Amino acid sequence: MRLTDLLAMSINNLRRRKLRTALTVLGVVIGTASIVVMMSLGIGLRGLNQELIESFGSLTAINVRGDYYYGGGGGEEEQKYLTDDIIRQMERMEYVESVYPTLEMEVYLIQGKYSTNATLVGAPGEYLEQIPLKEGSLPEPGEKNLKIIYGNSIIQWFSNGRRGSGFWDTGELPDVDFMGRPMFVVFDMDQYYQSMGENGAKQPKKYLIETAGVVEGDVMEGGNYAYNVYGELEALKDQIKRIFRKKPIPGQPVNKKGKPLPYLVYSTCIVNVDKMEHVAEVQEQLLEMGYRAYSSSEWMEQTQQQSAMIQAVLGGIGAISLFVAAIGIANTMMMSIYERTKEIGVIKVLGCDMGAIRNMFLIESGCIGLLGGVIGIGLSYGLSFAMNRFQSIGEMMVGQAGDISRIPGWLSLAAVGFAILVGMVAGFFPALRAMKLSPLAAIRNE
Repeated sequence: MRLTDLLAMSINNLRRRKLRTALTVLGVVIGTASIVVMMSLGIGLRGLNQELIESFGSLTAINVRGDYYYGGGGGEEEQKYLTDDIIRQMERMEYVESVYPTLEMEVYLIQGKYSTNATLVGAPGEYLEQIPLKEGSLPEPGEKNLKIIYGNSIIQWFSNGRRGSGFWDTGELPDVDFMGRPMFVVFDMDQYYQSMGENGAKQPKKYLIETAGVVEGDVMEGGNYAYNVYGELEALKDQIKRIFRKKPIPGQPVNKKGKPLPYLVYSTCIVNVDKMEHVAEVQEQLLEMGYRAYSSSEWMEQTQQQSAMIQAVLGGIGAISLFVAAIGIANTMMMSIYERTKEIGVIKVLGCDMGAIRNMFLIESGCIGLLGGVIGIGLSYGLSFAMNRFQSIGEMMVGQAGDISRIPGWLSLAAVGFAILVGMVAGFFPALRAMKLSPLAAIRNE
């Protein structure tokens, strides 16, 4: 018997018992939709976690901090400082593509009657290129004069020095124009704090620093670059050397005699690794060198393990529904055999191959699985769309906006294939029973 004949007979048999077939298919639809939706929630949760982690930095970047960043004191020989020599040493490490040192220092920003403290971060041009700008442009490579990029949220920290009020007091943003009006910067914060005291110290010099640009984003949006100001590293180093000369630089370590060191110490550096698989190895080497090193991949690994467990639990819950549907398919096939006993006997007497009889019932159960799987996938996409309409679900679970339910193409195909497999497995034992029926007993059956 040809495959097309078996397929036609199987479909006709299913059509003759429409209600029973529809109810059995409904069980597969519910089972398939349950497992797909549950799996999609696990996949979505995993994706949201990854997007959240990536928003804090690259997964192949390692943040390294030296002792002085944490307030280490004592002689320079006792400290693990991040210097130019150390940066070059890190650049020669295996799997390391580049190293971006950053120099942080506290400054005071003044424009008219508004002012605020801020952290000025000096970084190489390659680092600054990662900063998205709303206005202005990045400093030109090799430019000697320091230019500043302002974070999109820093304007809210400016306050009126005469009234002592700011955005958090009045609810109104201060009249600060980064691009349109000059900004003065105080670098000598030690002198600034002394001038605020009662010892009568004179105020430090203010420097007019040109604005390069403003970071993209709303004031209240925040972001990786929202709350600091940025400048090109070499230009900042030149500015510092011109201002302080041989005086101690605020935020920089000194020797035991209180004199500045003959070199600048970086606050942090970012070590960029070629592949995520090598991050742990490079990080371990940095730790052995005595530096504090951490990466987003550590957090990523922990959250992915948790997401995998959640996904397995959710998938198991959905699989229970499909298992119940498999019982329904087996029951339908067994009832079909009892009702078609005489038909089976006639087919056997006519000399039909036993395998053809088995295949006929397997095709019937497989068709139920296929129909239920396809409809179940359609229902899954509808449920997924409905859940994703409520964006607050993702924010509530992981603090990251986005689709909480995600159905990739492979999951759809796998679900349909699994539904067909479950249907055929459920129909296997009824098919074996049909093969074992005695032809004469089946013909005599009424």
